[in-house]
Amino acid sequence: MVPKDIFRVVSFILFLAFAMVFAFAACGGGGGSDSGSDEGTGSVYWLNYKPEADEALQGLAAAYTEETGVPCKVVTAASGSYSDTQTAEMAKSEPPTLFNVGNMSALKDWEDYCLTLDGTDFMNELTTTDFNLKNEAGETKAIGWIYESYGIITNKALLEKAGHSLDEIKDFDSLKAVADDIHARAGELGFDAFTSAGLDDSSSWRFSGHLANMPLFYEFRDDGIVDKPAEIKGTYMDNFKKIWDLYITDSAQDPTSLTTATGDQAEAEFGEGKAVFYQNGTWEWAALTADKFQLNPDDITMIPIYCGVSQASEANQQATLDFLKWCVTSDKGIEVLSSIGDIPFKKAPESANGFSRAGAEMLANGNYACTWAFTFTPNVDSFRATLVTALAAYSADPSDANWDGVVKAFVDGWAYEYGVENN
Repeated sequence: MVPKDIFRVVSFILFLAFAMVFAFAACGGGGGSDSGSDEGTGSVYWLNYKPEADEALQGLAAAYTEETGVPCKVVTAASGSYSDTQTAEMAKSEPPTLFNVGNMSALKDWEDYCLTLDGTDFMNELTTTDFNLKNEAGETKAIGWIYESYGIITNKALLEKAGHSLDEIKDFDSLKAVADDIHARAGELGFDAFTSAGLDDSSSWRFSGHLANMPLFYEFRDDGIVDKPAEIKGTYMDNFKKIWDLYITDSAQDPTSLTTATGDQAEAEFGEGKAVFYQNGTWEWAALTADKFQLNPDDITMIPIYCGVSQASEANQQATLDFLKWCVTSDKGIEVLSSIGDIPFKKAPESANGFSRAGAEMLANGNYACTWAFTFTPNVDSFRATLVTALAAYSADPSDANWDGVVKAFVDGWAYEYGVENN
């Protein structure tokens, strides 16, 4: 039984960034050995999910073609448009042979196009199968190959300057006690507890997506939900309220102005030493330690969020499997993939990302990973926009009536958007 006060549970948000999946051949295919082909050398078409990885993956594809002579094309969908791009590309005469499936619901949509990967050389290079996706027959149809995590990024140096340490923070109550104290002395200290919880479009995804995952994850875990439900109950909305109240109270940002507070603003507040805590993820490591702010890597870490269709030929399938094997066994492939994120393959180097190392340490110490429940969100853009509007109204006037509006946007909004999406 999950404790009602979920934000007292030590839970590090470790999630599958995206799973690479292969188009299934009309003339056969399936799993087994990935050696040889009867249709020539084939080619690779990777429909990439992550715009920030485009440059690296274009270089990787070029290097593979130069080394092997096999055509390898990477097309990157614009941010926020992957689903529409995927649907359009899969309908073409030369569809992607390598594409993205994020969860079991998406797998059900695309399973007919997915090659069974069990027994392939690529899959045999994995160091963990925990995040792979299987169909009802138990066949592996999607492989998680790069992982990211998110939580509360913490400046340990500022925390200690305020007279506190990480050892104090073990649950929601202790996080609140530390944050309350820092906020109360912000004028004296020269910094505050939390960065701004901006609800501008550049920032709101951190809360309407990532933070909203917390009540969804626990409700889905309680109820054994593994597919997109038509309705949700909002069992843990009181816990959502606790952490949101902390974000907007123990911060220098006026909560009535959150609709105009941006993602860059929050990043700068943390990077410039104006706040101790910053909800974000492993993708922030480079910006904070090198690119923009050059914080001392030893001074920062991440803690949990405590909150009380045409099908590919066999030749192209084989070409794609050969490419993937090369990606995870060659020096060049490992170099590029590990520069994008943490990869679960035998030849992967130790992560240089301190936030990832912190997450791995927590998992090794017995803490559990909260998977992406928010990827089930129906009609996601509309759902999140409605939730953000309700959060903004509550933040400007934190009354019980306005929190009821947040709960309504969350629970009733889910059912409404599911109906829009499925009718």
